[in-house]
Amino acid sequence: MSKNTKKTSGKVATLAAETLNSSASSAIAKSLAASALAQKGTDKQTSAEMEEIAGKVLGSDKYSEDTKALAASVLSQANKERGH
Repeated sequence: MSKNTKKTSGKVATLAAETLNSSASSAIAKSLAASALAQKGTDKQTSAEMEEIAGKVLGSDKYSEDTKALAASVLSQANKERGH
């Protein structure tokens, strides 16, 4: 299996932490933030479920730029062989 070695950047990790601490953040934003933080400094890859959510967020006009940034980070860390 091909391993994706990308990790969450410091900028995205900060955004993720702010998202998790904000009462105004949506459940989807918080899920993406948690996934991004879980991949900070580790070899963990995005799950298939989070890949699907991130893809839907990026394809929708209803999410904020911050939520889309989290989704893009999560998607960039997906398993290469799933080819999403």
